[in-house]
Amino acid sequence: MNPSLELQLKTLPSEPGVYRYYDKNDQLLYVGKAKHLKKRVLSYFNKNLPGYRIKIMVGKIVRLETTIVNSEYDALLLENNLIKEHRPFYNVLLKDDKTYPWICIKNENFPRIFLTRNVIKDGSEYYGPYAKVRPAKILLDTIKHIYKLRTCNLNLAPAKIDEGKYKVCLEYHIKNCEGPCEDLESKEDYDEKIDAIRGIIKGDFRKAKEYLVNQMMKHAENLKFEEAQIIKERLDILEDYQAKNTVVNPNIDDVDVFGMTSDETAAYVNFFKIRNGNIIQSFTTEIKKILEETDEDIMEEALIEIRQKFSSDSKEVLLPFHLSVEIPNVKLIVPKVGDKKRIVELSEKNAKEYRLEKLKQVQIVDPERHTTRIMAEMQKLLRMPVEPRHIEGFDNSNIQGTNPVSACVVFKDGKPSKADYRIFHPKTVEGANDFATMEEVIYRRYKRMLDEGENLPQLILIDGGKGQLSSAVKSLRLLGLYGKITIVGIAKRLEEIFFPEDSIPLYLDKKSETLKILQRVRDEAHRFGVKHHRTRRKNSTIKSELEEISGVGEKTIELLLSKLKSVKRIKESSMETLEEILGKSKAKVIYDYFNGNS
Repeated sequence: MNPSLELQLKTLPSEPGVYRYYDKNDQLLYVGKAKHLKKRVLSYFNKNLPGYRIKIMVGKIVRLETTIVNSEYDALLLENNLIKEHRPFYNVLLKDDKTYPWICIKNENFPRIFLTRNVIKDGSEYYGPYAKVRPAKILLDTIKHIYKLRTCNLNLAPAKIDEGKYKVCLEYHIKNCEGPCEDLESKEDYDEKIDAIRGIIKGDFRKAKEYLVNQMMKHAENLKFEEAQIIKERLDILEDYQAKNTVVNPNIDDVDVFGMTSDETAAYVNFFKIRNGNIIQSFTTEIKKILEETDEDIMEEALIEIRQKFSSDSKEVLLPFHLSVEIPNVKLIVPKVGDKKRIVELSEKNAKEYRLEKLKQVQIVDPERHTTRIMAEMQKLLRMPVEPRHIEGFDNSNIQGTNPVSACVVFKDGKPSKADYRIFHPKTVEGANDFATMEEVIYRRYKRMLDEGENLPQLILIDGGKGQLSSAVKSLRLLGLYGKITIVGIAKRLEEIFFPEDSIPLYLDKKSETLKILQRVRDEAHRFGVKHHRTRRKNSTIKSELEEISGVGEKTIELLLSKLKSVKRIKESSMETLEEILGKSKAKVIYDYFNGNS
């Protein structure tokens, strides 16, 4: 560490603020926030610092800068702005380069309403942005079915309308417009429609319904029943749209909701903007982890960035877990029961579905990244020093101690490597003794690999509980490999993962990809072992029948089976066939035995 940096670390302030790390080329490496700057920054220079990426970054730091602010929330805002401005290499970036669509109510006489991706500061009203264009188009189509609005770009200034400068166009004649250009519709009536439309966009349907009901009643009072029916149909369209978007009790008003799921390489955050019980915005994004950030760290960043992105000023935010940050005049709530709890669960479900969709895409277009993510997850969950790129699984098969075999299957990068499978026939164990068999087989397997200089696996999986695991560990100790290879056992009943010298098993999420790979290794070892056990048992039965023939030895039996494959075919063979294989004398003994001539 250079003396200048060492001096800076000694004189750090204790207030909340933002810190920035620079390398020898004066490039900004990382921006972080802290409630207590001195404690937070010094933690990076701790000898027991977790994570190799963090260690790499710290090794590049030659100087740092700090900025003191009034609160942790101010630090979060400043950090967010600096990350967006400078895009440091080691910071997670929530801001993407997409231009999202907005619904614009144009600042003009008789305002037009349209979809745009360009926000112009001319006094117009913009609602959004919408994460996907389809919901925005559906909303605009719904509005156009209910209200007749102008679509032309004429300058409908009062003076120009009074002068009679404009004439109605085709839109008027096909009844899509009320003709404000010829003063056939008053500004008051038009503005009343715009006011109701604002409510629809914001998720408040009351004014729109009142407007339509009033219009319908006026037509009915004037005996204009066809016009009343048209308004009734528009009201049905509005109520149908509202029904499809209502997700909770309408009394839940002006609320932001966040849900999250994550794995070893990324977090997936979903955001709902809810008004009057309606989801009027839904957005999900993937955030890559760079320095092993926690879910809480990422959620804090996402909370600020996404609320800014979607122009949310809600005073209540629902979250799946507690955050340490406090936002002035905003309640951060982790609901336990009721409609609010259910809507957080819905948000989390959206995040999980988005993750699954992304993972399926990655598996197709970038299988190496998919494998790396799974290996990183397995390394963490199984407390391994390295990724388990090479896994070997063992299972014993026997029936009442007869014809025992032990199977070894090999997985590389999470996939079976069938050419490397091996079957072991126990040499020193008699009867059904799974523990002794496992001890022998593990010793033989890895003694040979050591002698031949083969690459050892990073993970050994034993099918069974603590007994089989302990037996395997004995052999690894004898070979000096214990502690150099991770070894675990998996018990089938509850899918418990056992570690040596740990009485408490690990229970993995049933949907965990780590558990799925361990189950596949275990099941493949069982399948491979049972297959060879059956073959051996079958061959044993066949041999025992042939051994009853006087004058026929083991070599003769093996020769017959290698040529004819089964006792049935031997029985049905002609004298000539047997003579071709064994010669005249032996052939006659076999033929006579099976044909009743002896």
